[in-house]
Amino acid sequence: MVCNSVTLVTFVLLSWLTTPSCSWGSYVKDACSVTRYQDICIDSLSSYSKTAKTDPSKWARAGVSVTIGETNNATRYLVGLKKKNCMKGRNRVAVLDCVDVFQDALDRLHQSLGVLRRLNAETFETEMEDITTWISTALTDEDTCLEGFEGQDVEEIKSLKSKVTRASCLTSNALALVAKLASSGP
Repeated sequence: MVCNSVTLVTFVLLSWLTTPSCSWGSYVKDACSVTRYQDICIDSLSSYSKTAKTDPSKWARAGVSVTIGETNNATRYLVGLKKKNCMKGRNRVAVLDCVDVFQDALDRLHQSLGVLRRLNAETFETEMEDITTWISTALTDEDTCLEGFEGQDVEEIKSLKSKVTRASCLTSNALALVAKLASSGP
């Protein structure tokens, strides 16, 4: 009789532990449904599901925060290339330009996150317009970074392109999440 009770308790406990109490994954999938790069969005924001749930403001902040991290990584990489002085000619000029535009993009993303953290219902529309403009400008900055390079098969340029492209994808996703927040209201 004791064995059967232990077996039953063990079975119930294991069933309870393996059954999800809430589908956190559906929150991130729903939030990312408005983005262009949904797989990257889900991958980069899934850890926010439990806290953001269905709150567009939290998803927008999470999107911009993750974008800042990735843009910062790309900027550090670019600064490293600049310091190594491994690029010559046109590519050297392109790296210098990329460092400038990425630092500008970082400034605009930080500015956006600052406003997102303290949104005001009375000035919501103006704040959202400003944030949209800043993130759009950051995206344009990131996208123009790759235009000046030649010799696309060089290893440093392949790596640079990968980092810049990922930052651009995340910025695009953050912009979509901000647009979703703007349309949902304060």
